[in-house]
Amino acid sequence: MTAAACTVFFLPGLGLDAAAVAPVARELDARFRVIAVELPGQGDTADAPDGSVESQVDAALAVIAEQADGGPWILCAHSMGGKVAAGIAARVRHGDVPVFGLLGVVLLAPSPPTPEPMPDAKRHQMLSWIEDGPIAEPDAQTFVDDNVGASLPAELQAAAVASVQAMSPVAWRRWLEQGSEEDIASSVGKLDLPCIVLAGDQDEALGAAVQPELLSDVYPRARFVSLAGAGHLLSYERPVTVARALTEFWDEIVAHSAIVPAEWGLVIASLRTTPRVRSALARRALPDDPRYRPRVLSAEQLDLLRAIADRLVPQPAGGRIDLAARVDADLAAGGGDGWRPVGGLTDDEAYRAGLDDLRTAWTDSADDQDALISAVIEGRGVPGGAIDADDLRRWFEDLRVDVTREWLIHPASLARVGYDGFATGAEDVDFAGYRELGADTRDGWEPSDLGAAPAPTAAQQQEDAA
Repeated sequence: MTAAACTVFFLPGLGLDAAAVAPVARELDARFRVIAVELPGQGDTADAPDGSVESQVDAALAVIAEQADGGPWILCAHSMGGKVAAGIAARVRHGDVPVFGLLGVVLLAPSPPTPEPMPDAKRHQMLSWIEDGPIAEPDAQTFVDDNVGASLPAELQAAAVASVQAMSPVAWRRWLEQGSEEDIASSVGKLDLPCIVLAGDQDEALGAAVQPELLSDVYPRARFVSLAGAGHLLSYERPVTVARALTEFWDEIVAHSAIVPAEWGLVIASLRTTPRVRSALARRALPDDPRYRPRVLSAEQLDLLRAIADRLVPQPAGGRIDLAARVDADLAAGGGDGWRPVGGLTDDEAYRAGLDDLRTAWTDSADDQDALISAVIEGRGVPGGAIDADDLRRWFEDLRVDVTREWLIHPASLARVGYDGFATGAEDVDFAGYRELGADTRDGWEPSDLGAAPAPTAAQQQEDAA
């Protein structure tokens, strides 16, 4: 059996529960470990302390923290779960929860972080169903029938109806009166991670026609897919399509990510790593955008910078870090080492001028490329180039530092070079440093690829137990 490469945490929508992911899970191959996260009041889970979205986010994150194996994971969220997913992604980005490894979001007719567009008549009808307690079967049938583009097979219809009837009336009311109306957009902000949004063109309120307007500002990397003839209950209506979207989404993530080993992911998620460091590592671990558009450089300059980065910091095929795009993004954000010679060009100007100068002598031959790079490093400049050789050498020194730094600060690179010192600064653990310092030795909390961990002494066992 092939070991799972990715965990999919599924967040069901209003009225549904863990059973909603079963049709999709059956269509996924062994690379995926699928875990349904019952939100408060769904299935047999208890109601939350209150009706806020934050309470749902807390409950979901508790499950994710318990079930995460340190490896990469993605969120797949339907309807109401979409708003919760946005809250989860924001918390992971901030690093204030002990989880790590979120690489993307797949949304199925999601509720947005802003108040959900729901007709008043529909909201009142759904509230009327719980006036006397749990939802009766005829009302559950109406809910399902109103939310599909075409009739479901009998088995799936029965499963969906049973889930609606099982939902807590308290949770049902809270979502309609509070959660769906809540605006968490300011706390969520922009979520700059891979995202795909699937929605049916027969979905009345959260369909394909409205999703770009609702979510483009939240997920700048989102791709929107309209499903002809589909309604709102996509995991029941289009399980094959959803599974295919998840698979293609994961394949693209793998092609544009350096995956962090699971043991290292667990160390980053642990309390040994401070929230600030965890947040930085979570951002750096995100897949690069294959559709990245340069912000400081031209497209031609960016391509040349990629070629130079390949010569300076060779990476294995697949799972590469787009070092050039990260340098460009850093320049756009005002990054850099903070100094330059008096009268010298700004970092942006120096990069543009330097790359243009190098392009005049750049060829497709790797040997010629390496010879040109050596000439620039040694201060011999570019033959016929417009920039003084020494100025070009100084700028190229910055370039070498920049691309090397972008590679080294990625958590997968930290794992590759065996540096876990990022996990020694926490103040919330009894002892955050190293007990063992020496070649071929490691502490018990360190990843096993770093060396042999000595057996703890009796005194250490007592200290750890305390």
